[in-house]
Amino acid sequence: MAKLGKRTKAAREAVAGKENLSVEEAVALVKSNATAKFDETIEIALNLGVDTRHADQMVRGVIGLPNGTGKAMRVAVFARGPKAEEAQAAGADIVGAEDLMEQIQGGNINFDRCIATPDMMPVVGRLGKILGPRNLMPNPKVGTVTMDVKAAVEAAKGGEVQFKAEKGGVVHAGVGKASFDEAKLVENVRAFVGAVQKAKPTGAKGAYMQKIALSSTMGPGVTVDIDNATGN
Repeated sequence: MAKLGKRTKAAREAVAGKENLSVEEAVALVKSNATAKFDETIEIALNLGVDTRHADQMVRGVIGLPNGTGKAMRVAVFARGPKAEEAQAAGADIVGAEDLMEQIQGGNINFDRCIATPDMMPVVGRLGKILGPRNLMPNPKVGTVTMDVKAAVEAAKGGEVQFKAEKGGVVHAGVGKASFDEAKLVENVRAFVGAVQKAKPTGAKGAYMQKIALSSTMGPGVTVDIDNATGN
């Protein structure tokens, strides 16, 4: 078994035996253990009582975090003509049509969010097997298939977070950086949990939220009291 480094060992000892904390306690503990030489991302993971193999139990949505994510989002837009110009003016990093499709097919996926105008979906649809597994496929349900390209690009750049339940019913996302004030991280965590709560599908049975955990990029995770996080 590999020997743990001093930083890792200290971080694990700090969280040992600490479970079901309030959001405030969990944020403070995770933030204090984020001691890497870079600004670690504060990540949240929610285990949900859903079976994503069934369409009526799929969980997905979008939330504009009140204090942003602290991450510089790279945005690609499929558009032509005036809408392509609108995307560029709004700050999109990559704008194209068939040329962008060919780049992606060639393995060049240098972006974090993909937006498309409705008329471009026949082109984008060919990329389903590439973009789908990466949760990058434009979808009207989360506002990434739209004629309002300017608003979509600005929202993505402004800290909007998309979420989708993965296999096993797990939803995860970055909710800020370790350099954020604790109060801002707490506000972001509660906003994200609230968004997932509102996205509860009609087919969900039993307990919907089963576990919530917070961690930093390099640090150990701590569990959060579900009632405290959801305000119940």
